[in-house]
Amino acid sequence: QVQLVESGGGLVQSGGSLRLSCTASGIYAIIYGMGWYRQAPGKQRELVAAITSSGNTNYADSMKGRFTISRANATNTVDLQMNSLRSEDTAVYYCNAGIKFRGGVVVGWGDVWGQGTQVTVSS
Repeated sequence: QVQLVESGGGLVQSGGSLRLSCTASGIYAIIYGMGWYRQAPGKQRELVAAITSSGNTNYADSMKGRFTISRANATNTVDLQMNSLRSEDTAVYYCNAGIKFRGGVVVGWGDVWGQGTQVTVSS
């Protein structure tokens, strides 16, 4: 069974940066597609970025050029570097494991979620 623990959320001013980290435990953790979703109040959960076990990435359009996802299979960690943050990036960010890819594109989220970490961007 895979468990996910997130860290790195917080409060930042518009234009600033934050780095989120997710550590996965479980014997099969390294074979999963992993990534980050976010959910703002009153909105649906949406994909932020995802990465396959071999390092192929997929980003939501509004995050391209600002966010970078990376993973270290040796330590079962997935990081999300967020730059040029905007007030609309304010949300709870969730790490997710088991993300499904098809043709290099995310087609569905996985079954394992972290507890979520709050990111607040002040304008």
